[in-house]
Amino acid sequence: MRIAVGIATRGRAAILAETLDELARQTRRPDRIIVCHVTPEDIGAPRPGVDYIASAAGLPRQRNAILDAAAECDAVLFLDDDFLPAPDYLRVTEAVLLARPDCVVTTGTVLADGANAPGYSAAEGRAILARDRYEGDTLAAAPHFNGYGCNMAVRMAPVRAHGIRVDEALPLYAWYEDIDFTRALGRHGAILRLAGARGVHLATKLGRTPGRRLGYSQVANSVYLARKGTYPWSHALPSLLRHTLKNAARSPWPEPWADRFGRFRGNLLALADWLRGRISPGRALEL
Repeated sequence: MRIAVGIATRGRAAILAETLDELARQTRRPDRIIVCHVTPEDIGAPRPGVDYIASAAGLPRQRNAILDAAAECDAVLFLDDDFLPAPDYLRVTEAVLLARPDCVVTTGTVLADGANAPGYSAAEGRAILARDRYEGDTLAAAPHFNGYGCNMAVRMAPVRAHGIRVDEALPLYAWYEDIDFTRALGRHGAILRLAGARGVHLATKLGRTPGRRLGYSQVANSVYLARKGTYPWSHALPSLLRHTLKNAARSPWPEPWADRFGRFRGNLLALADWLRGRISPGRALEL
């Protein structure tokens, strides 16, 4: 197979360099590495063997630019710029895609995820990878609801055949764009979680969406995707209520890394817009 690794990045050149270092350790090297940035400052010193492309800001726009650039490939593995893959990650992903032609999306096993924590340093992430000893079946996989955006591979044939794109109506960090994109692909095959494709999501806080905008997106994007049909109401309603209640409960005593009060304000603004019939993901840009 021809497999490209696609990384969308913005304002995090130092952490991007750490992820590129880990890609150089893959036992199965990617056929292409495509880094989509907004400004030259996003990438630091260019590296040999990496294709750099520029795009307008916004995760969906940048990921679509990667899909366009990788049109000749059989699969694209999307990694966040702060996801450290274990050395066998790409080898395992390719083995499953070859063995399971019905599979259209794979997502790996995240050994540690800093998304709901302060985040991990690159050194901490590498220590976690070094301690991991997976000795199971390379092809071990289980059906999964969606691909997790920090590490998900997509088969390009159905992407091309059905014109599936990352929804650019979801702005900025694009809360739940991964669910929308991979659930749309999942109409045409299996979504699998791979036991042997492993890694660490550092979840670096630098460059994240401000709290009020994120809170608005937590509600607005869920409603938008439920109406669109890629995220069932049975999942969307519990999700937006869970995040709203969590932000409300933690606002008086927030974690140092999370603007809980800002998120809660964004949640309330979105709920008010929903009641007024004007809720839209793009409204987050006005906050």
